[in-house]
Amino acid sequence: MSRLALRTIEDAPEEAKERLIAAEKNNGFLPNLLRILANAPVALETYLTVGGINARTSLSLAEREAVQITAAATHGCGFCVAGHTAIAYKKAGLDKDTVEPLRNRSPLSDPRLDAVARFTEAVIASRGAVSNEALAAFKAAGFDDQAALEVVLGVSLATLCNFANNLGEPPLNEQLEPYRWEPALRRATAE
Repeated sequence: MSRLALRTIEDAPEEAKERLIAAEKNNGFLPNLLRILANAPVALETYLTVGGINARTSLSLAEREAVQITAAATHGCGFCVAGHTAIAYKKAGLDKDTVEPLRNRSPLSDPRLDAVARFTEAVIASRGAVSNEALAAFKAAGFDDQAALEVVLGVSLATLCNFANNLGEPPLNEQLEPYRWEPALRRATAE
């Protein structure tokens, strides 16, 4: 059960309705994250606007999804791990051997995506004050200053949706059930 209201198009604040209608049309369903964010129309607007900006970065879709999955797993957001796993498989063309290590925050066999994941973790852990070594390792994988800042942008987007989901605790949409992920802390306490 969600701790915050799961808004529908019908009961959402007026300022959120148009965005929810567009999101439902774009996704084929209305993600519960957006239903949570609709409680604060400016939060919904920010998420969708920053998401659109994030899609224009120099990072590839696979690299952007590596940022999103790594951040969500780091923040313990099962909803976002599931949602971005679906995108990673369906749109970014990633396979299980790439996605599962991202979900588990384990090393990847793809050195470039591994560099993105490790740098994302460093950005989150240090709140952006990454070590010279972490930045050098990221650049050694072929990235530049622009890409480093774009990882920060991706982390900021992830933080908004991860924290909103962690606050609201919405149920996972049935469309995302095949990609369900439970944070290690919750997994450990459930066992």
